[in-house]
Amino acid sequence: MYSDDELESAVQAGVMTPQVATAFRDYVAQKRATPTVDEEYFRLISGFNDIFVVIACLLLLVSITWIGDSVSLLFGAILQTITAWGLAEYFTRQRRMALPSIVLLLAFVGGVLATGMVLLERFDLSTDLIIGAPSAAAAIAAWLHWLRFKVPITVAAGTAALVASVVMILFALIPETRQWVTPITFIAGIALFILAMKWDASDRSRQTRRSDVAFWLHLITAPLIVHPVFSALGVFDGQVGLSQASAVVMLYVVIAIVSISIDRRAMMVSALIYVLYAFDTLLEHYGIISLGFAFTAFSLGSGLLLLSAFWHSCRKALLQFYPHFIQQRLPSLR
Repeated sequence: MYSDDELESAVQAGVMTPQVATAFRDYVAQKRATPTVDEEYFRLISGFNDIFVVIACLLLLVSITWIGDSVSLLFGAILQTITAWGLAEYFTRQRRMALPSIVLLLAFVGGVLATGMVLLERFDLSTDLIIGAPSAAAAIAAWLHWLRFKVPITVAAGTAALVASVVMILFALIPETRQWVTPITFIAGIALFILAMKWDASDRSRQTRRSDVAFWLHLITAPLIVHPVFSALGVFDGQVGLSQASAVVMLYVVIAIVSISIDRRAMMVSALIYVLYAFDTLLEHYGIISLGFAFTAFSLGSGLLLLSAFWHSCRKALLQFYPHFIQQRLPSLR
């Protein structure tokens, strides 16, 4: 199976024309009976060899870090960072292996973060600064990694580190802002959602690496938006009434409409746990204790399976109500 990255590389190398690559993608999409743009496809593994390499990389990284920690925590973190970058030079830059690339990227960024935290722990600083400053370094490291390797998840990892850095430094400088952690998280989620939509809009047909970048951004954005909203509804207060349950349902319908419109399922998945918890608590309140979760999961699972089967039809019907200029910024319909 050929990945989109490999097809794009073939086009850049002059092996095939962009028209041939597009025709090949369309042929594969038709053969699968579902348009690629509506599958939200992203490459994770191409075979068991990817898993084999990941296991080997993890063993090597853990052992090297462990050996380094025997000297000092700082030395162990530095060794992990250097090793992760070195392995990426082969498995990411030359072999283009998706899953190992993700693991090595996370190991590299995590190594930079750990190095910074170990260094700052020697000084009399607040916990917020000990986390915030190294998070900024991790964001810069992710940017350098992106320039070198172009792994799609790198943008999401770097953005998450940047958000963590800004929030933690803000808490350190202005402690009163801690009471506003929920709205701050929500605002950060909206900002990342806009960034993800920019990446999505740059590849409406979802045929290049930009679409994969958008996927990972949506994946980290979803909980940042969903959690503050459901927390504001009091879902986790322990007492969920009919009014709260109704609000949860209406909110989930809105999330579903947004998800279908942008052709991304991450927000719906992130919101599932809140809906399950809300209705399980509600049913327990009315005495249905043993089967409350089962009834809720059955209803949600059936609805989501039905939506999955008619996802393309729902998108087509929904987008008809949108103005043309909005349709031009959303993923294409085929």
